[in-house]
Amino acid sequence: MTATERVEAVNAARHTLIQAATGLVVIGGVVFTAQGLWYTAQSLDASQQAQRTAEQGQITDRYTKAVEQLGSTKVDVRLGGLYALERLAQDSPRDHQTIYDVIAAFVREHDPKPNVEDDKPPSSPATDVQAALTIIGRRNPSRDAPAPNLAEIRAPGAVLRGANLAGADLFEANLSNTDLGHAQLQYAVLIAADLSGTNLFGANLSHADLAGANLNNLDLGGVDLTRANLIKANLSDTNLRGVSLSRATLSGANLNRADLRRATLSGANLGGADLKGANLGGADLRGANLSDVRGVTQREIRMVAVVDETTIFSS
Repeated sequence: MTATERVEAVNAARHTLIQAATGLVVIGGVVFTAQGLWYTAQSLDASQQAQRTAEQGQITDRYTKAVEQLGSTKVDVRLGGLYALERLAQDSPRDHQTIYDVIAAFVREHDPKPNVEDDKPPSSPATDVQAALTIIGRRNPSRDAPAPNLAEIRAPGAVLRGANLAGADLFEANLSNTDLGHAQLQYAVLIAADLSGTNLFGANLSHADLAGANLNNLDLGGVDLTRANLIKANLSDTNLRGVSLSRATLSGANLNRADLRRATLSGANLGGADLKGANLGGADLRGANLSDVRGVTQREIRMVAVVDETTIFSS
């Protein structure tokens, strides 16, 4: 090998060694960077996990404190607990249903009981009970847990079955999918309330104001006013499409412009009710008492509603 060839060979070897060294440095850098990213990710994951754990701990502490406040003998402390629970339901969607179950239980346990010593129960709920009802009425229904068995439970939102809510202010309240079966709602204000999907079986709504309320049952299951007491109730402009009012008492009720299309009124007592402008298209009035109804003639009823020989008209 000539001198020139030896020099070129040495240079080539040096070049190869430099390339190899450079490659090792690059590989080492990649490995180091990967390890750094892995450790950073692990550190961030641990930090996030610790943060989530801390947040859950704070939520648990807030929930425990709020529930303890509900047991106070002071009304202002109980109110603070109720509003704290409402805020917690907004901050923690996963606890929404549990929180509203607690608030509904508070209503059921603090409403005036039938065996009160006074001659006459209060005409409206106590301040804290009314506050609880207001909170229920402005909840976000989309967060309600689905009922496990719709055949038995019609109220994923709130269970107020049998509660004494006479005189309650539920103006524009969202009570959709609420269980109000056999509830005492006489003289209650339910103007423009959303009662779609609500169970009102056997509820006492005498003299209640349901003007403009929505009880549409065509697309939603659960609206049930069977055997409900609606004596002299205000149902003007109310959406009652497809609602079950079978054997309900509607004597003297104001049904001006009410939408009763395809409603079931079989066996219902509508004696003296005002049906001026009401839409009775397809309504089932078989066996219903329509004596002395106002605002509509017998002929007009027969033209649009379902009647038979058991339907009672004024003689």
